[in-house]
Amino acid sequence: MPIYDLFCCLVCGGIIAAISRETSAYLGTSRFEDLHKTVNASLVFIVLWSIFIAGIMFILSPIICNYIIKDPRAIRSLWIASPAIVFIAISCVYKGYFYGVSQVITPSVIDILEKAVRMVILVGVIYYLSLKTIENTVAATYLSFTIGEIISFVFLYIFYKRSIKKIPYTNSVRPDNSFQLLFNILIIAVPLAINGFLTTALQSVSTLLVPIRLVAAGFDHIGALEIIGKFNGMALAIVYFPLVIVVSLSTVIIPDISKKISQKDFSNINSRVNEVIKICFMLGVSTVIICYVCPNLLGEVFFDRSDLGSFIKIASIAAPFMYCHYCTYSILNGIGKQKVILLSSIATALIELVLIFILIGIPSINIYGYGISLIVTSIIGLLINLYYIGQVIELSFPIWEILILVLLTVLVYLVTTIISSIIPNTFIIPKIITIIVVAFSLFFVSSILIRKSS
Repeated sequence: MPIYDLFCCLVCGGIIAAISRETSAYLGTSRFEDLHKTVNASLVFIVLWSIFIAGIMFILSPIICNYIIKDPRAIRSLWIASPAIVFIAISCVYKGYFYGVSQVITPSVIDILEKAVRMVILVGVIYYLSLKTIENTVAATYLSFTIGEIISFVFLYIFYKRSIKKIPYTNSVRPDNSFQLLFNILIIAVPLAINGFLTTALQSVSTLLVPIRLVAAGFDHIGALEIIGKFNGMALAIVYFPLVIVVSLSTVIIPDISKKISQKDFSNINSRVNEVIKICFMLGVSTVIICYVCPNLLGEVFFDRSDLGSFIKIASIAAPFMYCHYCTYSILNGIGKQKVILLSSIATALIELVLIFILIGIPSINIYGYGISLIVTSIIGLLINLYYIGQVIELSFPIWEILILVLLTVLVYLVTTIISSIIPNTFIIPKIITIIVVAFSLFFVSSILIRKSS
């Protein structure tokens, strides 16, 4: 999958962000003809480029699998997945358009539908064909993935055609030619694509490095893979779950900032950016509270394991900084700082690589070094991004607001701790639900306070 991700980064990295930003700006300044021409030029380019890259991937699949992955069984899977790149790329153009014109519900519903269809196809193929080997099962997974992307493309195309008819083919100023409009897209998308490619490559190296360093710390290979599964596949999955909200906010804020910049509405940009950063941080704080009050119960409920508590705790510490760090990339994108995104991403990925190499190899730290590296890189990346955001936008963190949020956090933590001690573990599901509801009440209350203060 990392190899496939690298090809996807080459094809459509940054396309959604670039098109959403440009179409939003054109919509805000009534440059409707430029909006039409931007989408059309992007579609022509992305179709040709994606077919070229998909062809290269198809041809090179045997070489990649035999000499890089060193697993010939993956050849068939990459062949099956190659056509999906074309449909993913075209879908990215349509999604960028929908986000730019503030019709976010359409791509969201289609994404849910696509994933549901993908699961049905996968289960059906495995069941009816009685697949037993890993090679055939993985190939079936990629087949369902490809079919899902085709279905997603078809629906996006249908709804795009319905939506674009409502936008007139007029311009408030003299329209630019298609080559200039395409250049405007690529000047945003290319740095983001390079960023995605390099960070994916570095993360792949980090993924390969973790088991090697665990073996150096005294684990056998099987034990190393087991502890990686517990930390990456289970503990981090719980911590990453609320990130869905951050991703949604980040997707919407790019065209929102771009539109306000085109309208020179700088006061609203300042308040909007400050709101999003604080809300993401408080979402992370709520996550930390949940993960610290009942870590073992979370492991039991979601994965039927009672040995994930310490992993969940250390991973959750990164949540407030990680969530903020993620949203700051979208803010930087919205204000046109693509080069900063590239440099910041590479810097944090390299720091993570160094920390993983050093910390995980220490026997007394081992896999916890992964959690420490996540915390450190999230903080460093956040500080770098805030520094460059602060050069354009006035960041505001009033002392009285911080004090109120701290007191609210302490209150909610105490309440959840009391609830945890009162409700017995025999009522594990009601107990977990109550703690989650109370903890996330901090997020909702703080969001209201932040919006009012802004």
